[in-house]
Amino acid sequence: MALQGAFVAHEVMLQSLGANTVQVRTPQDLQLVDALVMPGGESTTMSHLLNTSQLFDPIAKRINDAMPVFGTCAGMILLAKSIADGRPDQCFFGAIDIDVQRNAYGRQVESFETDLTITGLETPFHAMFIRAPQVVRVGSDVEVLSSYEDKVVLARQGSVMVASFHPELTSDSRIHSLFLREV
Repeated sequence: MALQGAFVAHEVMLQSLGANTVQVRTPQDLQLVDALVMPGGESTTMSHLLNTSQLFDPIAKRINDAMPVFGTCAGMILLAKSIADGRPDQCFFGAIDIDVQRNAYGRQVESFETDLTITGLETPFHAMFIRAPQVVRVGSDVEVLSSYEDKVVLARQGSVMVASFHPELTSDSRIHSLFLREV
């Protein structure tokens, strides 16, 4: 999804793994893809752009039809079932049974990096958290892939995967590889 945020970094990472990519900005672009990455950025801005670009309903339908989707940071917020501190006009997909709180790890200056143990990876993943959301509730059907300080930071449910950190801003492609295995 190329409306706002770090979509180019995701595109470069996916291409390095051999995936063909399309920058999705219109419903016509969406018809060309088998899966979708929702990047980090600003979730309320992305919500607005999803509506003005007329992408919200077509994406919602594709997610409902089990299109694989991976949301990072703001993308996680957009895919959550509930946003604890969202704006009243903010739209979201309710595609994974988690509730999130926006910017829960602090402001931009409180961004941090840490090593995470991740299910399916043999060695830790060095993760970057930038104004990251925090999962405040996890449904029983959600598979937790990683936690940080007892909070879920990487999870999957069906064809939906979410991360509160930014794997696209590292040189480590293993998280994107996990997603591509689902595609």
